[in-house]
Amino acid sequence: MIWLWLISFSLAAAHPLAGASLHGRIELRDSKERSVQKGHDYSGVVVWLEPLNAKPPQAAPGTATMVQKNKRFLPHVLAIRTGTVVDFPNQDPIFHNAFSNYSGQIFDIGLYKPGSTRSVAFKRPGIVRVFCNIHQNMSAVIVVLDTPWFATTTASGKFRIDGPPPGEYRLQVFHERATAEELARHTRTVRIVEPTVELPPLQISESGFLPAPHLNKHGKPYESEPESYKVVR
Repeated sequence: MIWLWLISFSLAAAHPLAGASLHGRIELRDSKERSVQKGHDYSGVVVWLEPLNAKPPQAAPGTATMVQKNKRFLPHVLAIRTGTVVDFPNQDPIFHNAFSNYSGQIFDIGLYKPGSTRSVAFKRPGIVRVFCNIHQNMSAVIVVLDTPWFATTTASGKFRIDGPPPGEYRLQVFHERATAEELARHTRTVRIVEPTVELPPLQISESGFLPAPHLNKHGKPYESEPESYKVVR
């Protein structure tokens, strides 16, 4: 179901509206994650606006960074615009091999040593799930969007999107531990007519989510890390 939120508090404005600031907060429910249950960590939810009656403004390709450190991808969730080039620097004293074999964008940047970096240009919108071909527990998500108006929630669940001009937008959300049906439930239409927009709180349920084990880039189960890939002296 698509809901229409009319965001308007006063039709009298001292100056023409050039771009609004949209604020909101998201809470995660029914989670099995300790960081959510105990720490109330609601970070990592991506929120974005797609204009309904116009095309998003064009922009020159940007850059972003997803670091590999302590056998983790940082940030774990990265939202970018289409055309962005993402650098994957290896800040560990060991080898890494970031890859994705999901339909969002398939890539494999190969094995590379500590202190070096590789880059990937993300050319179409979609959800890209990133893994390391050596370390099975390393994972991340890159959300590639064909809009400049997006944000990722902080630990408190708050988000802020700056810049959308007056008009109607489709608001969408992505959370890696929510089902497609749950995410679709939060899609709605937002009409922006005022400089500051405060959205009602959203609650995203993780109920029904089942984590799926992944294979290596060759489509096979992971093996023990070879000695030659471990600490580099």
